[in-house]
Amino acid sequence: MGSFRTRRGELQCSDFELEPWSERPAGFGKVLPVYPLTEGLTQAAIRRIMSHALSESLPSLESGLPPALVRSRKLPPPAAALRAVHFPESLPAAEEARAALAYEELFQFELAVLRRKRSLAATRARTRTPDAHLRDALVGRLPFILTKDQAEVVSEIEADLWSPIPMARLLQGDVGCGKTLVALLSTLLVIACAEQAAFLAPTELLARQHAENAARLLEPLGVRIAFLSGSVIGEPRALLRAALAAGEIDLLFGTHALFSEDVTFHDLGLVIVDEQHRFGVLQRQAVLKKGQDPDLLLMTATPIPRTLALTAFGDLDVSTIRTMPAGRRPVITHLAREGNEEKVYRRVREELDKGRQAYFVYPLIEESESLSVKDAETAFRTLQKSVYPGLPLALIHSRVPEEDKEKAMAGFASGKVKVLVATSVVEVGVDVSNATCMVVEHAERFGLSTLHQLRGRVGRGSDQSYAFLVYGGKLTPEGIERLKIMKETSDGFAIAERDLRLRGPGELLGVRQSGFLNFRVANLLVHGPLLLQARDDAKALLKRDPGLLEPGNAAVARAASEEAGAQSVIEGG
Repeated sequence: MGSFRTRRGELQCSDFELEPWSERPAGFGKVLPVYPLTEGLTQAAIRRIMSHALSESLPSLESGLPPALVRSRKLPPPAAALRAVHFPESLPAAEEARAALAYEELFQFELAVLRRKRSLAATRARTRTPDAHLRDALVGRLPFILTKDQAEVVSEIEADLWSPIPMARLLQGDVGCGKTLVALLSTLLVIACAEQAAFLAPTELLARQHAENAARLLEPLGVRIAFLSGSVIGEPRALLRAALAAGEIDLLFGTHALFSEDVTFHDLGLVIVDEQHRFGVLQRQAVLKKGQDPDLLLMTATPIPRTLALTAFGDLDVSTIRTMPAGRRPVITHLAREGNEEKVYRRVREELDKGRQAYFVYPLIEESESLSVKDAETAFRTLQKSVYPGLPLALIHSRVPEEDKEKAMAGFASGKVKVLVATSVVEVGVDVSNATCMVVEHAERFGLSTLHQLRGRVGRGSDQSYAFLVYGGKLTPEGIERLKIMKETSDGFAIAERDLRLRGPGELLGVRQSGFLNFRVANLLVHGPLLLQARDDAKALLKRDPGLLEPGNAAVARAASEEAGAQSVIEGG
């Protein structure tokens, strides 16, 4: 065997492994393992070392699974599986062995997840007297009817809030499906019980918009709302802190500033975290510690594939909103090659002439010497002077002062600003129903999730909306695939599944959680069905005897299962 490469139009190899001819060849005609090497080591040397290590260690290796479960799933002993992974009789045998090891790894992982979920399910010290009068009052004031999914999720959350066990729930749904309204309805159930709610968002822009929308809906009901961010300082911050501690604020919206030690609640009963993937686990816990067993509702507009939901969020209950509000039309997506922007500009102009509004999004804030990529600041000047002269435009990005950013957003929301030029800072939270065009320049530089979120900024009204994805000339195969997916579907759940296969679970979850799912054997893209199987088996074992899942009780679990004889721990098995 050897590594081949093409040189001068011919296949060449300079590192053959040779074996002298014999009647009983050691390696010829067999499946051989290929290990990563470093200087001075050869495959033959590593194979000898691994063979010796397996011979020494495998006789004492015990399974971490209950024997009855091993029999029910017809799993090979771990020693046999490990040997078959390194020195298999055939490639199918190697895959079967890896699947057996992956199943055990996933089973142990799911046991840990269930242990954690049970630890979170401790009975809270206080009980609530159910009171839905505020929630029902808001529903009665709405000019529309909740979708079936929204109504079902509200009921699920209500049951959690009246339960003696603190809520730990993930609410997922596509962009524009109405998750924020469901969250606001949930806060009213807690506020009616004389408790407070905190609504956490990753950016000041998003937190402020949530606060403004909530004020329009909830203040007529007597709900006292406040907003807190790092830019709120001095006397205003001191007055807000005092009111919060005294219970004079019912619902507080904010950014990371809510983590600050000087922020104290009178009686925090519910914590809502929007775009939860932007926050780490420790940050969420920091807010929860500001109350006595408060309920937790996480929200994400990036639908999560089931395999990820059962791993990264396996200790949470998951609610899903799939249906969109009545009257929404799917956004029509067009792809345009760089150099054909004039066609896009003309098409957007047609919409602007109808009184509509548009977004233009760029990957960079300002011009870069090292990258030949359009930037927001240069593009803003070009659009203002040459493309749409005479029309009111505004520019926002992370370096724009907060006061100017607020002014620009207020102008766009009111319709005075016709074109909003930005970076991906508008990816989440911006909700202007009159905006019907989203232009993303250098779309190949954005991930699928970001492209889908940006596209979700339009199509929020009854008018037909459009997304124009302008791409550069040098596309990678992955870039081509992303653009094709965006063209083919607007279903966020389908996009999430494709994104998982393109990027893997770590990147899809975000930087803060990228190391969470680094399994040693299992691969979620390959072993997804095994994960579901392992979770069902772990839940069945817990149902059979909860004491078997206590940490450190593996030996007890094996012994108890052995006493059960051939009876399967799998429900229906």
